[in-house]
Amino acid sequence: MAFGKNASVSSENGRQDGGAEGAPPEQLALIRESVRKAKAPRAKPRTWRGAALARDLPVARVLVDKGVLHLDRYFDYAVPEELDADAQPGVRVRVRFGAGRHRVRDGRREGGGLIGGFLVERLAESDYSGPLAALAQVVSPERVLSEELLGLARAVADRYAGSLADVLQLAVPPRNARAEQRPSPAPLPPPPAPAPGSWERYEQGPAFLESLATGGAPRAVWNALPGPGWSEEIARAVAATLASGRGALVVLPDGRAVARVDAALTELLGQGRHAVLTADAGPEKRYAQWLAVRRGSVRAVVGTRAAMFAPVRDLGLVAVWDDGDDSHSEQHAPQPHAREVLLLRAAQDRCGFLLGSWSCTVEAAQLVETGWARPLVAGRERVRAAAPMVRTVGDGDLARDEAARAARLPTLAWQAVREGLRHGPVLVQVPRRGYVPRMACATCRAPARCRHCSGPLEARDSGDLRCGWCGRGESDWHCGECGGFRLRAQVVGARRTAEELGRAFPAVPVRTSGREHVLDTVPGAPSLVVSTPGAEPVAEGGYAAALLLDGWAMLGRPDLRAGEDALRRWIGAAALVRPQSAGGTVVVVAEPTLRPVQALVRWDPVGHAVRELAERGELGFPPVSRMASVSGPGGAVAGFLRAVDLPAQAEVLGPIPLPVTPVGRPRRPGAPPPGEEWERALVRVPPGTGAALAGALKAAQAARMARGGDETVWVRIDPPDIG
Repeated sequence: MAFGKNASVSSENGRQDGGAEGAPPEQLALIRESVRKAKAPRAKPRTWRGAALARDLPVARVLVDKGVLHLDRYFDYAVPEELDADAQPGVRVRVRFGAGRHRVRDGRREGGGLIGGFLVERLAESDYSGPLAALAQVVSPERVLSEELLGLARAVADRYAGSLADVLQLAVPPRNARAEQRPSPAPLPPPPAPAPGSWERYEQGPAFLESLATGGAPRAVWNALPGPGWSEEIARAVAATLASGRGALVVLPDGRAVARVDAALTELLGQGRHAVLTADAGPEKRYAQWLAVRRGSVRAVVGTRAAMFAPVRDLGLVAVWDDGDDSHSEQHAPQPHAREVLLLRAAQDRCGFLLGSWSCTVEAAQLVETGWARPLVAGRERVRAAAPMVRTVGDGDLARDEAARAARLPTLAWQAVREGLRHGPVLVQVPRRGYVPRMACATCRAPARCRHCSGPLEARDSGDLRCGWCGRGESDWHCGECGGFRLRAQVVGARRTAEELGRAFPAVPVRTSGREHVLDTVPGAPSLVVSTPGAEPVAEGGYAAALLLDGWAMLGRPDLRAGEDALRRWIGAAALVRPQSAGGTVVVVAEPTLRPVQALVRWDPVGHAVRELAERGELGFPPVSRMASVSGPGGAVAGFLRAVDLPAQAEVLGPIPLPVTPVGRPRRPGAPPPGEEWERALVRVPPGTGAALAGALKAAQAARMARGGDETVWVRIDPPDIG
């Protein structure tokens, strides 16, 4: 079947204004002869008018690169015969999209703008009864989209109420022609199974490695011992998986962690057995590495969250390190979390799963509590031998300490710094600026929560208390822990620590590590290293001491995860300190009676996470419940909530006004555009109804977009910052 005649070529050159006017007779004869010998008219480029269709499977089902929800489906196109060989499932294509029914010629739809997409499958006939447009172009014969990757992307899109096209933009890197033309190296044979090494420090560590090496699929939540050994232990888990003939994928929070695991894998297995995928790599290098994984040349991948969709063949292990780090949460729609994506992959591929950290998130504790994963921990004696000594300085100590009032640092902290500088570097962790305070009991410091929904209470400029979730006012608050009636705002901001310490120890170099400049390592010589949380460099031989200052600045954040996150950041810094047997000391300036501080002193993050999980279960907090946020201009949010068909047990909290972002200042992720007044509502559902909630929100958003709603409404499943 043809698309119609291409009348752009004439058999007679009778035009008086053509390019052949005045040509010699020999040239005119040659043109006429070439026209007579043509068996069929040539098709017009990218419309294929006049071209025949492929004989077998002439219909291509295409996912167009349109990340709007009401177009989150496949579209059928006709396959021209000339594209038959290259138009295979998984290749990139270009199609004409947006032509109306009235633009039909010889039974084929024409017109529309060119847009990219992926060819999903070939069919003998289409379910669509109308005329089909033709594939415009096969961009490359490289089959970049496999069935497994497509299934994973669809599962992620459904879980996060997003579009499949948006997920594939995260999963498949942009094409680079030069990288695609180069062949990938030949795959190496499986390495031998590694020795347990430092995994012997854990009660079930050798058994975990043995299961991976023999083709098993163990699932574990790993509470790593303090110190630098975690990167080598991840490398041995990857090597054990490769020894079984399968692939492995490791997702880490930042480039510094990737570099450590990369070095450990290279030392253990040599070059050529793993690929490094990070967003910081150039487009050509990243795409070449990704292609090597897709083609099966490399069976192991290490990277940041950009690697969570890496197409590893015969996947045997997925691992994520420090899942509580903010970097694991993708900022582009539909904003999936690396931990949840790897959980989907473990279920889809029936492979091993390893979630490791020095600390422990509530989600990790839930995996163990439900029996989905097994704990992988060391005995208490080994924990005490590897951890530093932790000492606390509370409000009472600060009130009695003249040095603290005069010099801003307690005497115990000065002593720890002075003693530590005799033996090596000293780490000083100072919270970032800009933390917003929440209210707490002035007596026992328990967070002040709403009686209706248990959300955090906030003090407005007028002095009135209101819930940060549902917006209800609170005029008669009292503490549920101690019965107190007085409230206080938590301490906010960072101290001028570097200046103070620099004046106190003028002969010692002072280094800073933070947002503008993050250090990777520091020498083992005596020095002061002032760092913000998460930017602590690794010291050669470990730090002699560490100061964790302004604990209230982290504990007082208006966030459900404030205590969990503070403990994670404290343990992350304290894990870089030498063991207590080698003189390692950590001083934390925070009230010693609080649960996160007690967990740090005992070095018991797992116990803290288990208790936090139980408390959230009683209050109906995530992750026991599922939650979504709906934000936008007030009228748009109200209209959206009226239109959505929520599950019967759904509870809507709010909406409440969001803080206005000042014009000219950078916008935080999830915050409204600068200068705009937005509102946010939270939707909470009990366990087991999260899929129904995501489906309802996605359907309502798709209907709103199809109607052409002008005002923006943002929907996010499992928002990390719910207050």
